[in-house]
Amino acid sequence: MKKIHSGLLVLAGALLCLGSSPVAAQASAAKQVNGDFIRANAAQKKTPDWPSYGLDYAESRFSKLDQVNAGNVKQLGLAWSYNLESTRGVEATPLVVDGIMYVTASWSVVHAIDTRTGQKLWSFDPQVDKSKGFRGCCDVVNRGVALHEGKVYVGAYDGRLIALDAATGQKVWEKNTIEGQKGSYTITGAPRVFKGKVIIGNGGAEYGVRGYVTAYDAKTGEQKWRWFVVPGDPAKPFEDESMARAAKTWDPSGKYWEAGGGGTAWDSFAFDPELNLMYVGTGNGSPWAHKKRSPKGGDNLYLGSVVALNPDTGKYVWHYQETPGDNWDYTSTQSMILANVTLGGKARKVLLHAPKNGFFFVIDRTNGKFISAKNFVDVNWATGYDKNGRPVEIAAARQNDKPGDSIPGPFGAHNWHPMSFNPQTGLAYLPAQNIPINLMDDKDWKFDQNAPGRPHAALGWNTAMFANAEPPKSKPFGRLVAWDPVAQKEAWGVDYVSPWNGGTLTTAGNLVFQGTADGRLVAYNAKTGEKLWETATGTGVVAAPTTYMVDGKQYVSVAVGWGGVYGLAQRATERQGPGTVYTFAVGGTAKMPDFVQYRMDKLVQGVKYDPAKVQAGTMLYVSNCVFCHGVPGVDRGGNIPNLGYMDAAYIENLDKFILKGPAMARGMPDFTGKLSGDDIESIKAFIQGTADAIRPK
Repeated sequence: MKKIHSGLLVLAGALLCLGSSPVAAQASAAKQVNGDFIRANAAQKKTPDWPSYGLDYAESRFSKLDQVNAGNVKQLGLAWSYNLESTRGVEATPLVVDGIMYVTASWSVVHAIDTRTGQKLWSFDPQVDKSKGFRGCCDVVNRGVALHEGKVYVGAYDGRLIALDAATGQKVWEKNTIEGQKGSYTITGAPRVFKGKVIIGNGGAEYGVRGYVTAYDAKTGEQKWRWFVVPGDPAKPFEDESMARAAKTWDPSGKYWEAGGGGTAWDSFAFDPELNLMYVGTGNGSPWAHKKRSPKGGDNLYLGSVVALNPDTGKYVWHYQETPGDNWDYTSTQSMILANVTLGGKARKVLLHAPKNGFFFVIDRTNGKFISAKNFVDVNWATGYDKNGRPVEIAAARQNDKPGDSIPGPFGAHNWHPMSFNPQTGLAYLPAQNIPINLMDDKDWKFDQNAPGRPHAALGWNTAMFANAEPPKSKPFGRLVAWDPVAQKEAWGVDYVSPWNGGTLTTAGNLVFQGTADGRLVAYNAKTGEKLWETATGTGVVAAPTTYMVDGKQYVSVAVGWGGVYGLAQRATERQGPGTVYTFAVGGTAKMPDFVQYRMDKLVQGVKYDPAKVQAGTMLYVSNCVFCHGVPGVDRGGNIPNLGYMDAAYIENLDKFILKGPAMARGMPDFTGKLSGDDIESIKAFIQGTADAIRPK
């Protein structure tokens, strides 16, 4: 820390006594308590801090604070805002302990903020190589940090796990979690700390990787254990008994290990200290197409599952597979909540889960036994689950020889956006959605073989499926669902103008908070769903809010920054701005920050092109550009611009932007050696030709 000039010592001392300066806040940060504080915080009459991603080990996102309640929430006003200085997606849940907020922006940048003033204490940039942003499927996002004994833990996008000093932001240790592994791995999820171990998983199943979960010693960074989600090459020894058992559910004739198999555990974890079990949500198959991955069928364990592990050893204890033989990118990585409920007059320890596949599950968390499941949105792949917990599939759902709508599709009926559970109302609050997409098997797919027309194949995707070979027929929607897990039905719901709305927070003040894709933070009556308050946020919200108490006053904060995989090319607002933390309190009067209009004046016009190249350009655009930039002029652009609305000069000089271009510093891939001059001319023809085709006459 810089030396303080002697003439300021008296003033500095006064501020330290007031406990409101960055100096005092940094001193407070140095006193971070150990992991047991999470349990201690949850055990209090109120929960004054927000010490972990889901608030507590159960990931309930239920705060016992009630100073802000259904009676006075209308008086909330802005206390302060903080510029995260990011232009890509912000998915982080801010953690707050002892008046210090720790929150991440895109590119895994960590910020420590004094919650009394909104002032920066420090920030840490892991210096991720931005030209490698394409190595992750779903934006360069990060969902937050973990705290333990004076350290802040962050998973960097490029696969490093980093421990920082909570007081200074200085690096303490760093480990490469993907060293020695094949394929394109990332980290976007928040670490957790269970029993002195930092737990982290990775993303990358679209790229052909093998999923795993790793535990590191919180003090030293030493790797303590690693559990793989799916089996490796059967010609080699299996790592443990669980892998040998899983291998029996895969068909080796498909050489599944060449494409990794998938199963990446990229988001959700929970922990029950009494049972000494940690729970992992596992991901989708690699490739998506079941027939290509495992030609003779099989459940393909442990894809699409909830798995219980011993946190001391990483040893498998039990699993429940929600989507056997995944064929639709139906991850089970969505937020899970541990709850105690009464079923049939008997108290049960359960796990609540609403994964991508559209069903809400209640599972016995002591042994993994299936209790019940009911679809919370319309689905067209299964009619329900039998008494043994197996889905009753609709046969046509696996007949992918021609395009057909997958409902829900790969975006999921519920994606990573966290749900919450209020034990007072007995309801879970769930961001539900449909994003239309149809799928068709790519019968000629081969691993890592790039070919025009294969979705994002030039950037490493391996789905073995075509997406939207014809326009989807299902309708998009976004909805907040208050779900009764005992009755397995919706108690109330709110419809939104768009999918991809933020995660939820619920409180003892009979409130539910949620940010929306159309740029609002809204508070609802937790029992009835009545809207009680809302405020504009400038741009769409995807992250979940938090609440905490500082100096006897309750605050509500949310980190805002439109993005994620849907937010790359789509949006529901007309304004954009940097990633921002908004913090509200009763009586707050701070001024909202300024946002600007999206630049979307008119369709590009005047670029010369050869109409004969449009078809070839279409196929090249699909394999190189579409998942980030969307369809020119048809989509509106998200946190990445739609090329149909760019200046003609940009499209005319497209080679200068995509071959070692200036946008590499913002995440644009370098297509040198991947696209020829003729390829680029074809892509230009597709962009201008599409704009001309849809231009109003």
